[in-house]
Amino acid sequence: MAQETEQKNVSGLLSKVWNIANVLAAAGVSYTDYITQLTYILFLKMDDEREELGLPCYLPEDCKWKELVSVSGTDLVDKYEEILKTLSECDGLIGTIFTKASNKVYRPVLLKKVVDMVAEENWYMMEGDLKGAIYEAILEKNGQDRKSQAGQYFTPRALISAIVDVVDPKITETVADPCCGTAGFLLAAYEHMRAQSRDVEKQTFLKNDALFGADNTDLVVTLASMNLYLHDIGVNKSPIVYQDSLIDKSERLYRVIMTNPPFGTRPQGSVDVSANRPEFIKTSDNQVNFLQHIMSIVQTGGRVGVVLPDSVLTDGNATKKVRDKLLKDYNLHTILRLPTGIFYANGVKTNVLFFEKGEPTKDIWVYDYRTGVKHTLATRPMTRADLQDFVDCYCSGHRQDRKETYDKAANPNGRWRRFTEEEVKNREDLNFKWIDFTEEDDRTVGEILKEMQAEADGMTEAVKQLKSLLGGIEL
Repeated sequence: MAQETEQKNVSGLLSKVWNIANVLAAAGVSYTDYITQLTYILFLKMDDEREELGLPCYLPEDCKWKELVSVSGTDLVDKYEEILKTLSECDGLIGTIFTKASNKVYRPVLLKKVVDMVAEENWYMMEGDLKGAIYEAILEKNGQDRKSQAGQYFTPRALISAIVDVVDPKITETVADPCCGTAGFLLAAYEHMRAQSRDVEKQTFLKNDALFGADNTDLVVTLASMNLYLHDIGVNKSPIVYQDSLIDKSERLYRVIMTNPPFGTRPQGSVDVSANRPEFIKTSDNQVNFLQHIMSIVQTGGRVGVVLPDSVLTDGNATKKVRDKLLKDYNLHTILRLPTGIFYANGVKTNVLFFEKGEPTKDIWVYDYRTGVKHTLATRPMTRADLQDFVDCYCSGHRQDRKETYDKAANPNGRWRRFTEEEVKNREDLNFKWIDFTEEDDRTVGEILKEMQAEADGMTEAVKQLKSLLGGIEL
């Protein structure tokens, strides 16, 4: 019954949120801009609720919720913009959530709609799991909106869950995501770790010191830090920082890294990576530079799960040099081949690479969840259950018990296969393919010709009808 009530609460609030989103969209305010403004206003309201409970207030006196709701019309817009400017210049949690904050809802009547909706709920006292679930659902729906292009910041939660389950971060370990998007990996890691112990010191470490995320897009930093804050993580100081990880020279190392870095080349005008990181093998490919960055910040014995495109496994030149370094100094023990149709962004072919620092690669185990697998975001999105066989085969914590489902004679299309150290050494790339679902064509030549003629006749008839519709115009 409690679960049904919670689902109803989430559903009801989401309905309110998206009703206003549709109104604003009709007025030219994008979903992403709306969600960002909602985040700012929501924080102001929650801080006011904290103060009413006698808890410390984060905000300067002239930037509080009561200041915002005391005005209307153009004064509301002016006051809101004044608050954003002041808070964007603050340090700590405030400065992170209000990173480069600016108003995107210029019409007073629309801004008041957002303020009034937030005013109707008591957010701070709402259970962390509930308000967090609401915000996560908002972010996911925003990721599905193709016009917003927010999908590039959103990794499917089913995939994140599977990666976290097999990498298995412990409550005493540090976990980083150097290109964190809306903090999906960090949040999933937190949920995975917090159930491992009730020890107060361990829980305090988990909430305040275990997690680290970075992103170089201001609105994403806002969404990520608020996502964690609504789950009661980083209440005093956000684990999220606004920075370009590829030019970061800090010497902090992490025990666990899980991430889905941006692919492609660096945007024009960005600082040259090789100028700041001379130790890197020079390349303009984002994904290869991020792989090098990840390799540089994981502790010896640390574990990595990273989503990367096929090109990292196949390209030559600089990419191959990085790949060779990975095999020499890190144990790339597992590759999960992913299908297209699972990301909100483009349909690039991807893999998840799992490796550890400190020992060279020997055997590589590959799970092919690509060949013959069809997913679409609309009709058949990937679920966590779809990846359960991979998780079971992975044998997290007892990899010595792994058993292939591939067998050359008995099961040549088994999805889980081990490639020996010798087989890996003899390859130019790491693009492992072996499953063959092609079906033999047992039609006779006569049957094939007959079907081809029928298709040709059908096309001829279609052209005739089109000409007729166009009034006999020659095509």
